[in-house]
This record gives sequence, structure tokens and C-alpha cells, in this order.
Amino acid sequence: MAAEHALTVLVAEDSAVDRLLLAQIVRRQGHHVYTAQNGEQAVALFAQKRPQLVLLDALMPVMDGFEAARQIKRLAGEALVPIIFLTSLNEEQALVRCLEAGGDDFMAKPYSAVILAAKIRAMDRLRRLQATVLEQRDQISRHHHHLLNEQRVAKAVFDKIAHSGCITAPNIRYLQSPYALFNGDLLLAAFTPAGDMHVLLGDFTGHGLPAAVGAMPLAEVFYGMTAKGYGLAQMLREMNAKLKRILPVDMFCCAMLLNVSVQRGAVEVWNGGMPDGYRLSADGQVLGQLPSRHLPLGILAPERFDDSTEVLPLAAGERVLLLSDGVVDTADEQERLFGVERLHQVLAANREPAALFDELMQALARFGGRPRDDISLCDIRMFASSERVPAPTLYSDSGRSSPLDWSLGFVLRGETLRRFNPVPYLVQLLQEIHGLRPHTGALHSVLSELYANALEHGVLALDSQLKRDVQGFADYYQERARRLARLTEGFVRIDLEVEPLGNGGRLTLEVRDSGAGFDVQEVLARPAPQQGLSGRGLHLVQRLGSRAQWCEGGRCARVQFDW
Repeated sequence: MAAEHALTVLVAEDSAVDRLLLAQIVRRQGHHVYTAQNGEQAVALFAQKRPQLVLLDALMPVMDGFEAARQIKRLAGEALVPIIFLTSLNEEQALVRCLEAGGDDFMAKPYSAVILAAKIRAMDRLRRLQATVLEQRDQISRHHHHLLNEQRVAKAVFDKIAHSGCITAPNIRYLQSPYALFNGDLLLAAFTPAGDMHVLLGDFTGHGLPAAVGAMPLAEVFYGMTAKGYGLAQMLREMNAKLKRILPVDMFCCAMLLNVSVQRGAVEVWNGGMPDGYRLSADGQVLGQLPSRHLPLGILAPERFDDSTEVLPLAAGERVLLLSDGVVDTADEQERLFGVERLHQVLAANREPAALFDELMQALARFGGRPRDDISLCDIRMFASSERVPAPTLYSDSGRSSPLDWSLGFVLRGETLRRFNPVPYLVQLLQEIHGLRPHTGALHSVLSELYANALEHGVLALDSQLKRDVQGFADYYQERARRLARLTEGFVRIDLEVEPLGNGGRLTLEVRDSGAGFDVQEVLARPAPQQGLSGRGLHLVQRLGSRAQWCEGGRCARVQFDW
């Protein structure tokens, strides 16, 4: 009867009669047989023919079975080639010696065809199991190397995207310690056309590549909209809608988004699910906290998403500290968390801002904790007015297609004033004029100031002198949000006129509103100390434009840019 699986079997036996008998028994079971008279022949035959199973006499001339077994096992390497010792020995020590030499089983003389067939089948099952294990191990190894290569490529792309902004700017210090190859925390920074700095610290659910996948579209929205001058509210709505659309239901992104404005001396904050951030003085004293007031990005549908931000003063040299929950959630051996109190102790003890990160990491090490999550720290210092902010990107085309003689008017009312900021759209439109491209930053700043003044002081009738101190600054922006939410009437009109002039041209901007107007000369005449945290916008507009004037009782501002 043929064997279930035909094998190649090496029979090594010094007795010609026993060798012939064994070979006959094994052949009748359907296997192919090679024979050897001693251990040396057996090793040579094995090296040449590579049989799948060996029947080996223990006591043979030239080379005994024990030495032959050791050499055969060495030649077989990782593959399992079962060796069944054929022996008339029956002492325990002799049988133990057979197994220690590399034998997998033994069979006593005289030989039983039934028992031998059963042993061969059992050894074949073991051999096949070992081969399967080795094959699966090799497949896993190949798959692992394939995954590592994919992750290497993905990480290279991810790092280029994540670090393509101004994260290395001189006013930023940061530390990221990934829990996995990919950091689930995302830290982005970029300058707006007006010279403000946008910073995003995000923390996706999970670790590794799945957590990093969502970072790609988030970074694309962040950099693209920042470069075009969009405000935080518009960016947040776009980010939330995109993540809600593409992420699975069990994934979302806790995030803190900042706008650090040198011109306004302020920081605008949105915190959705991140640990508290901290406003710090130049010497490290805690001035206030930036708590989470919103759900993370990617949870709420667009119509339920809250994009309201908080605006706080930030003077030159003052700092904002951001951190991910990997810091406070670090646990010791008793599963106690590092926690907020220990973090506050480190902040209170810090005397040298440059050493804060080291002191915090040392405190975590002394705590004896192990990170459960990615750790990210970011310290952002407000630029001094004398420090140079990078200029916007310029274009290198010839400008021959630039429109040079045209005008355009916009009127924004009610719901549009509540939800739409026209400044990025208008700046993109004006960038089509080749001669204005070097003035992109100034254009964005002037348009932003004029539109903000028309909306806040004209339509909403807010008094800028409310911002005379830190508390008034916060009250001003809270009142702004309340009035904007209730707005039903009023308008802001923006008119653009472009005309050729000699070898260049002139842009005239007019921004008018439906408000009661104001005494322009009285505001411009105020000494700087009396302005506190308000009244700087008019001087900024005068400085950045070629000419600036106000008419119609302060309800209309006209600014010219010549090139």
C-alpha cells in the first residue's frame, strides 16, 4: 500500500541482512530508499541526496551512528530531518545518548513493519510542521521588511510635510518623543502673508502609521490656508470637515491651534481636547492657562462644529507653552499619573526658559514613569517688533499677463459678515498683479486692519479702548463674539481700483461701513502710552500704505499702494 506522502529515506546499517530487510520494508510503504554501510557513507550520501528522513544504526564501523547523527543535523541546518536510531541497546544511558546525539526517536531490533510505518508517518508530520513554521517565519520576515520599507518611505514624506513650515523659527523651541516609529502627535507652524504665525499641535487617537495617516490632509489644509491668509475659524471648519469625511468613526484629532500676531500683540487660541496650554512671562511665570473648550476635530458634523476662538494679549518676550497628554499621562509602576500638579511644580521652579524642557523630562525620569503616549512640547516666544518676520513667497513669472486697469466692489451683510472673511480671497486676487506681489504681506495687513475696524468698530460699534488692559482685552473679544452672533443688519463695502501709472501702477483700496464713524484725528493724536492694547491699527495702515486717509466721518478708509 502506497504511503500517504512518499519520502526519500536514508537507511544506514552495517549488517547487510538488516539493511536489505529495512530497505524492503520502507520501499513497500511507498518511499524511495538510499542505503549506507557505515556512518561516514551515511553523511556523504546525506550531503549528496538530501533525504527527508534517516534510519540510523547506532553502532557501526568507521563512524558510529552518534557522530553521523551530529554531522547530519549540522548539514540539515534549520530544516527538520528526523533521525530514527536503530539499536539493540536497551540501557537507559545508551538510549539517552541516542537522543542527545540528535536522534528524534529510536526503534529496537527486531524490526516491526507496522511500528516502523507509524514512526515514519509521525516523523513526517513533525517534518512538515517544521517546514510550515519556517515558511511562515520567512513570509513574516519578508512582510516585515516590506512594511519597514513602506514605513520608511511614508515617514520620509510625512516628515517633509510636517516640517515644511517654520517649526525651526528662532522663536520656537520644541521636543517630540515618539511612542512608535510614527508620532501620533503633529506639530506644525507657518507664517501668514501678514507675518502672523500659525501653530498647530494635534494628537490623533492611536499610535504609529494609522495615527499619522490623518496628519497628511490636516497638514495640507494648515499650510495651504495659512499661506493664503485665512483666519483660524475658516481653517478649523475646513480641518474638521475634512477629518470628519475621511477618518473612521473611532478616530479623531485633539488639537490646539494658535495665531500669534506681532502686530496686534495678541494670541488667538482654539483648544479642542488638548491639555491646558500656558501663557508664560519672559522669565517663566505663569500668566494664565489655555484650557480646552471644544470637542476634538473630526467628531462633529460641520453644521454642529464650534469655531469660536479666544483672544488674549501677548507682549514681546512672553511665551506660550503647549504640550500633549503624553506628559501628564505618564504613569509610574503603581499606575499613578505624573499629572497636572507635578507639571505646575516644574513650571513654578523653572528660572531659565531654555532649560524648561530638560527640567520637565528630568522630572518625568525621576518620577519613574513610562510613556503611554507620544510626548510633545512646544514653547513659542512672541517676536519683538524689531525682529524680522520672514517675507511672503514671491513669484518669478514675467508679469505680462497681469491685469492693469480694472475695478471691483464687494458688499458684505448679515450672515456673510458672521461667517466669511473676504481678506484671503481679495489678497489672492491682487496677487495676479505682478507688481503687487512684493507687497503681499503689507496688503494682507492693511486689508485685515481695515476690514476688522469696519466690522468691529463700525458695524458692531465696539469701543477699542476696552482693550486698555488684559481683562479689557478678553472682555472686548467676548463682546465681539456676542454681537457678531446677533448681527442682522449693517454692511461693509470693499472697493478695489487698479490703474496703470508710468512704468508701474496704483492700487486704491476703499473700505466703508454702515457705522456711526469716529474722530480719526483724535485717535491718531493719542500718545502711545494711552493707547494701551488698542489704537495701533491706524498707525500701522499709515506706515504700510503709500498714502492713507479717512473720510465720511471715519466711515470710509482709502489707502493707496504704488508700484
